[in-house]
Amino acid sequence: MNLIEFLAPDFVFENEAGCLKQLVHDGWKQVNVITSVRGSVRGGHYHKFNREAFYVVSGAFKLVVWQTKDLKEEYSIQQGDFFCINRNVFHSFEYTEDTVLVSMYSRGVELDESHKDIWLQ
Repeated sequence: MNLIEFLAPDFVFENEAGCLKQLVHDGWKQVNVITSVRGSVRGGHYHKFNREAFYVVSGAFKLVVWQTKDLKEEYSIQQGDFFCINRNVFHSFEYTEDTVLVSMYSRGVELDESHKDIWLQ
């Protein structure tokens, strides 16, 4: 069982002028751009109500995902990878290069004025 799903862009157009990648055209409410420096670690949490997708603009990192100590997976993620982490899957990012990501939440992380869909171990 894979704890993440690798995705393909909805549409890609390339010509001599460059490239346009339409990652998604619906199904996502909140979109963020994240920059992380080499050697940093982020995450260590899960989301009860959101699927979270990531597109790697530049850089690389080790992605560790788990639900229990017996159900843990590691991936080497690099520029151009596009993947989704489902609800209730812990995730942690160990950056091996300076990295720029686009992240998308299916519902949005803010549940109300004082609560977020971010749950720690």
